Amino acid sequence: MTAPTRPRHRADIEGLRAVAAVLIAVYHIWFGTVSGGVDVFLLLTGFLITGSLVRAMERDGRIAFGAFWTKLVKRLFPAGAVVLGAVLVMTYLFFPRSQWMTVIDDVRAAVLYYGNWHLATGSVDYMADNSAASAAQHFWSLAVQGQFYLLWPVLITIVGFVAVRLGARVRHVAFAVVGVVFAVSLAYSLWITAAEPVWAYFDTGARLWELALGGMLALVVHRVNMPGTLRMIAGWLGLAGLVLCGLVIGDSIPYPGYASLWPTIAALLIIVAGAGEAANGRFSANRLLGMRPLTWLGGHAYTLFLWHWPVLIVYLELTERVRPSLTGGLIVLASSFAAALFTTRVIEGGVNRVTKRYRAPSWSLAAGVIFIIPVLAAGSLWAHSIDQDRQLRLELSSNPLAYPGAAVHLNPELAAGLPDLPIHPDTTTVAQETIDQTRACNAVAEDTQVVSCEFGDPDSDYTIAMVGSSHVRHWFQAMRTLADQHSWRLVTMTKNACQFSSEEQVYRGEVYTECATWNAEVMTDLAELAPDAVFTLASLTDRKEGEHVPTGFVDRWRLLEGMGVDVIAMRDTPRFDFAVPECTDRNDRDKCSSPKAESMAEVPPFKDLPNVPHNTRFLDLTDYLCEDGVCHGVIGNQLVFYDTDHLSYAFSRSLAVVMEPQILDAVGQSVPQSEPTLVDAAMTLHEGAHS
Repeated sequence: MTAPTRPRHRADIEGLRAVAAVLIAVYHIWFGTVSGGVDVFLLLTGFLITGSLVRAMERDGRIAFGAFWTKLVKRLFPAGAVVLGAVLVMTYLFFPRSQWMTVIDDVRAAVLYYGNWHLATGSVDYMADNSAASAAQHFWSLAVQGQFYLLWPVLITIVGFVAVRLGARVRHVAFAVVGVVFAVSLAYSLWITAAEPVWAYFDTGARLWELALGGMLALVVHRVNMPGTLRMIAGWLGLAGLVLCGLVIGDSIPYPGYASLWPTIAALLIIVAGAGEAANGRFSANRLLGMRPLTWLGGHAYTLFLWHWPVLIVYLELTERVRPSLTGGLIVLASSFAAALFTTRVIEGGVNRVTKRYRAPSWSLAAGVIFIIPVLAAGSLWAHSIDQDRQLRLELSSNPLAYPGAAVHLNPELAAGLPDLPIHPDTTTVAQETIDQTRACNAVAEDTQVVSCEFGDPDSDYTIAMVGSSHVRHWFQAMRTLADQHSWRLVTMTKNACQFSSEEQVYRGEVYTECATWNAEVMTDLAELAPDAVFTLASLTDRKEGEHVPTGFVDRWRLLEGMGVDVIAMRDTPRFDFAVPECTDRNDRDKCSSPKAESMAEVPPFKDLPNVPHNTRFLDLTDYLCEDGVCHGVIGNQLVFYDTDHLSYAFSRSLAVVMEPQILDAVGQSVPQSEPTLVDAAMTLHEGAHS
């Protein structure tokens, strides 16, 4: 094997780490945008790890996998576990119950280094868009690095074998292979960012090119020897570009994609400017980065990154602010520094003292793993406790006298004697449980194909199709209950954020072309299905524009009229300016209400709508959601909404009994007398309890 090129110590790289960490904290705290700092960390990881692995292969002809991975475990796990343990404690002390399971899941994913995929999967679910930021979600970038640490030693080992077979230098083959990874990943990143930007942000494949670019740089940087003037220009240009990155990119440009080239190229210029024997001239940016204060801070960059986000999230929770003031931000930054110093000195220092005494790799592994076991155990025990409480509420909710939901409005005596019981569904799981019940039967935002499911009696003489957005989807439990009761065939065709309308729609600031394609296919499918009726929205509520009936809705109703299909148009539900579950966790349930007029019209906008097609019948259950002009978050001991505007599965089901007379009138059927309704059952129980 060829003797490895011995690298000189680069103090400016430690300073670059410091700048990246501070930029991440500053932009998160005061601006809430990307800073480019994470991209710098990824580039530096690829730079340092690739150089180290290739030198080991050149020197020894192999990579000591055990030593490599255990050393990383010792360096990364203790501090990360301490912060994640603190996140669990802070969540229990300061955050509403509705966020507990989210944080537990995020912590588990962070500990096991799949946090980026966990967030990517959750982030593409429109129905969960209103979930608050978790204090552990910043660990996603560490998950990307962790996956890189598993992949890269294997890749470089293969490179070594190929180099021996070809009689070539390891460094040359490594550069070619890493270059291929760089090209493929960058091309994929550009494509996936344009197609699915939210997913791309967390996707390891869309980020791998940054690590590969750092790896390529590590293999050739020793050959760089630029003239002093060019070196100085490159260094200052790179540093200025990095500092300004967050201001220029902001949050309006899809990321990573092309935008992530900015911070990576800026960091590349800094590294190249500091290469060679004549580097770090008197007035160079690299000399500034290599100064003691910055190199000292660079030694704490990892723990500063770990702490800044949970400290910020706790501050925002306690102050009920969206963004800190200047003074508040300084408090967050100072607290993060203090926690980072403590973690580095006490935790990492203690681990290093132990492993210096016992040098075997097994001790390094044990020193890291011993920290994560309590975190995983605490999270699991807490989740188990939450599940037990959820099961208890589920058992209690089977009593319609205790948990009547919407049916409480039909019986004043029942309402007056309603016991004060824990809210059902449990706020910790209501969002996930509601979403999961229809997840497989719903098209997400990126889909253009119709996803349909059938329920009820497949041989029924009467078929209803539920068509539209999530505000149609959240009536599923009510409709399914009615379909089962009346032996109807129920077919669902729903799509996130996509109204059943002929008008052009916008989603997240862009023309929603997938929705237009989906709408066209829905009409084709309905023509083939030939349902007796379509259940859809009659209006749209909005806290800014008010409640209205889009022209595109009426166009669709007319098309269905021409197809001989009836329309059952349901008035939209109110919208709150707060998440209802979080409100009920923080306050008395009576305080979790909102004026009806803030999102709904005083009179239904379809009431005097001209030229309504003859096939269209309107349903309005607003009186069961809002009383005396006030819409409530909890009714009949049931949680009405699982976020700001989507019905919980339990309350949706409870609405079936009050919805039944209206929908039967709309479809021209009579109320059946063969089986008692929910109200009848509740009254029977009520009378029995007082007999």
